Amino acid sequence: MSAVIAETSLPLEDRGLAFGDGVFETVLVRDGRPMLWEAHLSRLKRGCRRLGIPLPAMEAISELPGRLGEGQHVLKLIVTRGSGGRGYMPPSSPEPNWRWLSVPFTPRASCWWEGVRIRQCDWRLAIQPALAGIKHMNRLENVMARREWTDPAVAEGLLCDTHGDLVEATSMNVFWQREGRLETPCLDQAGVAGTLREALMTRHPIKEVHCPPDILGQAEAVWVGNSVQGLWPVIRLDDMTGEALHQWSLGPIHKPLQVTAHSLLGYPLPAVSGA
Repeated sequence: MSAVIAETSLPLEDRGLAFGDGVFETVLVRDGRPMLWEAHLSRLKRGCRRLGIPLPAMEAISELPGRLGEGQHVLKLIVTRGSGGRGYMPPSSPEPNWRWLSVPFTPRASCWWEGVRIRQCDWRLAIQPALAGIKHMNRLENVMARREWTDPAVAEGLLCDTHGDLVEATSMNVFWQREGRLETPCLDQAGVAGTLREALMTRHPIKEVHCPPDILGQAEAVWVGNSVQGLWPVIRLDDMTGEALHQWSLGPIHKPLQVTAHSLLGYPLPAVSGA
């Protein structure tokens, strides 16, 4: 099936293209119905406010998912500051651009049932509290981290900040259970606060913590997830050389968090081994 594309071209002088001066959202849409839509719009607005970009016409944006028709799609929505200004200095009265792209989508369902292998990344995220949490367009740090491996058996890479605290995976948030408690990295210094993460935190007692990645060695279960792929249980964590650091068996402990995540996204409920 071919991609559904509209309003994707930007002028070369657009500040989003030139400087990453903008925000974006990536939304799972099922038969014209966007999953976690209010959370995506809320983060889009929050990002625009943080960067001082005027909000585009939200009525037009809100109509987009319904135009995609039947089937499962991923909708990428981009809002930039637009053109103008001089060098890095933005225009005093910016006129934002917004563009979108939709592509048919099939999730990696085997990752739900079989679990995934992940690895540590050498790249470190810069600490910048003013940008922490929002999904701004300057994602070069994530790109550089994702360059570190090509092995298809490795599904994700874990990123720490320059202080050594665990932050996120390259395109997912991280969760674990330790001594019976659900935890996730605190994202007040770096990282993207995912919409699935937000939804799970309103439904489960998940504590935000500042900690090094070594804490995963104390975990009974680990997951990575986002609002497009759902929640993947982790069965193995490698170091940067490919040597296994920790391994976990799939079991009933993984199921409650996955059931909530997949209910929110309309995916099949997991039936992990031993559940």
